[in-house]
Amino acid sequence: MSYKRLTPCILIDKGKAVRWFNDKTVVADDVVALAKHYGDRGADELLVFDLSNSDEEHETAIDLMKRINRVISIPMIAGGNVRRPEDVKKILYAGAKYAMINLSKPDSVKLIEEVSKRFGKERIAASLNDFDSLFKQQHLIEQYCKEIVFMHRLDLNSVVNVTKVPCVVVTDTMEQEEILKILKSSGAKGVSGLFINQEGMDFNRFKKICTNEGIKMTSFESIMDFAEFKLNQDGLLPVVVQDYKTNEVLMMAYMNEEAFEHTIKTGKMTYYSRSRKTLWVKGETSGHYQFVKMLTVDCDKDTLLAKVEQIGAACHTGNKTCFFQTIVGSDYDAKNPLQVFEAVYKTIVDRRQNPKEGSYTNYLFEKGIDKILKKVGEEATEIVIAAKNPNTEEIKYEISDFMYHIMVLMVERGITWEDITKELADR
Repeated sequence: MSYKRLTPCILIDKGKAVRWFNDKTVVADDVVALAKHYGDRGADELLVFDLSNSDEEHETAIDLMKRINRVISIPMIAGGNVRRPEDVKKILYAGAKYAMINLSKPDSVKLIEEVSKRFGKERIAASLNDFDSLFKQQHLIEQYCKEIVFMHRLDLNSVVNVTKVPCVVVTDTMEQEEILKILKSSGAKGVSGLFINQEGMDFNRFKKICTNEGIKMTSFESIMDFAEFKLNQDGLLPVVVQDYKTNEVLMMAYMNEEAFEHTIKTGKMTYYSRSRKTLWVKGETSGHYQFVKMLTVDCDKDTLLAKVEQIGAACHTGNKTCFFQTIVGSDYDAKNPLQVFEAVYKTIVDRRQNPKEGSYTNYLFEKGIDKILKKVGEEATEIVIAAKNPNTEEIKYEISDFMYHIMVLMVERGITWEDITKELADR
């Protein structure tokens, strides 16, 4: 637990973000935008508490968790109103790294054992309100939990003597010195609460304050100094940028030492503009940021490969990649599954936005959701029938029909392939 984390928390009540557990003042109508704000500002992870009392409000909170997970690139820990194993399943399927179980509730003792065995200890966190609960539930926590969310900031140094399970402290203090004291405690791996939740919180700036206090903070750290790279004749380091999910090459740019250090410090790709003779953070004006996932140097140490999460388009022309003009040959990767799915999906979207006379796709959209669902059901049945036939060509044909109609349904309901692949990856 040597490296500490800054973990803002979002408390959801009636579909909105409220200030605190006992203060239902609305701080944000758009919960998803608030989560993205925290992620973009340099938070290390996110805590989400569902404060609902009804099943209907609980489902609303679960849906918000799913939407949050689609826009953040940091881990999410979520819980609240968890009474059944099914609640834990929904939270985990919403994309949470851990599902929180409140051990202050008597019924949770049996529940935490059941869900830990079902979903795995590594997916479960225990939330506690006081040190006595930690002491009483010590063996239960160590056996069935991977992390503790501790709603108590006193005697933190005693925590490490009770358990080695990592602990995130959630506190209502607004005192910076108190936050630093918590982070210095060996019993805490990170801190959350009102101070961390502040709208104007600059996480990277506060991490620097923590570092100056001798606190090791979670951040990118290069094992090589910039001086070890072999620079080109202009004293710059070429950088090839690649989408971390698809491996698609997005662009190529250059870094000087200042740009490299800024990239490491902020986690946002920063380059040196040869024409303007200045640094530029990719996306600073367009919003199309590139968040660092990995930096790798080549064998000659003269070129960097950056794997990034690309927000929006990488190219100033509006294209996803700067490498969109084929000048020799054809796209040899035209049968890449994700590219094929994306291409068909885009064609279906285009048909909806720009109807074409005689188009079967437009016919489906005109008839509406019931017709689309009927076709999905029919094609699923055709797959079952084809699967009984020893000729595999027939089942390939039927699966292709099914996938097309599934994509029409996806477009109709506003679901993208990124949503699906992220959901599968989270599982």
